[in-house]
Formats: sequence, structure tokens, C-alpha cells
Amino acid sequence: MANLKVSEIKAFVPSKDFEVSKQFYKDLGFTMASDGDGIAYFHFGHVSFLLQDFCAEALAENFMMHILVEDVDAWWNHVHESGVLSKYGVSVTDLAEQPWKMRDFCLFDPSGVLWRIGQNTD
Repeated sequence: MANLKVSEIKAFVPSKDFEVSKQFYKDLGFTMASDGDGIAYFHFGHVSFLLQDFCAEALAENFMMHILVEDVDAWWNHVHESGVLSKYGVSVTDLAEQPWKMRDFCLFDPSGVLWRIGQNTD
């Protein structure tokens, strides 16, 4: 098994309105590196995901992504300053200390996908 190496893992994130979702992630600060055949490749530094032009509503409303960051306060402020909350009518939770030794908040995208953005506190 020593030769079995993994370079990356990416989730396919659903979108109800592909164009709106692409703009949402760009407005949030992600870079759209490619877009074709109903799949847009987004990254922020070395982390990435694939946005798909497909949405099963039950999937989107139960789909969660997690981003581990170094400064969750800076991210919480960035979300508020980016304008996505008012522009897309999405919601964000308050920062909270979690029992699993993390401080985090949740951001919902225009399709209902929940993004948990957190920082380890131990």
C-alpha cells in the first residue's frame, strides 16, 4: 500500500441555479479555475471543490462542507464584508464554541448547502 498516494479529494457541490451559485462563490473570494459541461472548478488557495449544474433539493438541503481555517474571526468578518448575505439572501450563524474543540460558524449558500467554517481551539 506504500505506492497508493492520494493527491486531492474534491466534493461535487449541488447548485439550484448554476450561474447564481458561481457568482456567489466568486463574490465570497473563491477562484473559478474552469467552467465547462456543467461543472465549475473552484479553489481558495490549495483547497477546492467542484460546483455542479445539478441539484436534487433533498441533497442540497442535507449537503455540508467543512473548511478548517487559521482565523475564524477573520473569515466571519470576511463573509459579512463580502456582501453575499444581502446580495443572495443567504444566512450565517453566530460564532460558537463547540464541544469538539472548535470555534465555528455556518454559512448557507443560495442552494441551501451548509458550509461550516471553523478553527481548532486546542
